Amino acid sequence: MNLNFNTPRTDLALEAREMLTKRVNQTIPGVLMETAEDEEVIITRVNITTPKAQEMMGKMQGKYVTIEAQGLRYKNTPLQEKVMNHLAHELAAMVNLPKSATVLVIGLGNWNVTPDALGPRAVDKIVVTRHLQEMLSPELQGGVRSICAIAPGVLGITGMETAEIVAGIVSKIKPNLVIAIDALAAASSHRVITTVQIANTGIHPGSGVGNKRFGITQETLGVPVVAIGVPTVVHASTIAMDTINTLQEHASFARYFKSMENLSDSDRQVIVRQVLPEALGDLMVTPKEVDRLIADVADVVAGGINQAMHPTIDYKNIHMYLH
Repeated sequence: MNLNFNTPRTDLALEAREMLTKRVNQTIPGVLMETAEDEEVIITRVNITTPKAQEMMGKMQGKYVTIEAQGLRYKNTPLQEKVMNHLAHELAAMVNLPKSATVLVIGLGNWNVTPDALGPRAVDKIVVTRHLQEMLSPELQGGVRSICAIAPGVLGITGMETAEIVAGIVSKIKPNLVIAIDALAAASSHRVITTVQIANTGIHPGSGVGNKRFGITQETLGVPVVAIGVPTVVHASTIAMDTINTLQEHASFARYFKSMENLSDSDRQVIVRQVLPEALGDLMVTPKEVDRLIADVADVVAGGINQAMHPTIDYKNIHMYLH
């Protein structure tokens, strides 16, 4: 196992840009970024525009929108609704679908493992309408898109690659768009369950935990794929490195450690390897209250998708119209 403790793994384009910018100490050519704030919500749009930037970032060329709100970790209903609204707005702007479009929503992940259950939990809350198009009430005609959804499970449960299952469904129903929901891995502990990323580049299930699978992308499926993810785990090595960096940055702590302020990258790596032996090098950490957090953030993700896909009705009351 050859871990690079100095380059934490992350599924977030925002974090990849932050780490790369810090390493090269300059603006990254071909990577455009803009940031907007709405009180406690920060929206960052990263656009990777060139193959060279793609190679440097380690992220596919395309658009990535990150919505951050530290309060998502707490039961803050008004904030959850605000994040939901921003998610709906950014998703609708990214896909620009006609009203007649059919959308397939895929909930990736293992429903038996809570930190990996975001996809299946969110799919449970998606308003599916593909089978109801001919039965909609007159006031909803043209205002409710054709939506279908599935949680296909994982290779260890089904014996089939998720991409194989999705490809078979896509070939049969021929949707205009696939939305894939998945749990992600972050490089910063403060972004766990506080961040939602939307990307038009598709997704590679399991890549965040070092378990790469076939991609669910426009290239593999033949239709556009938007990935929506929330970091639910962080690598233990990242937490160890964060602790060392914090000690370095605070002189009041550094004076208790010999030459702490002069620690090189290799010195930090040695310390982390002593704390995390090779057997624990891929240890993933998630908050102890992850059950509640996953339930809350699944509501946010599903609500944002419902609102973006059915913009003319109130997503809170949509079930009343579909009975």
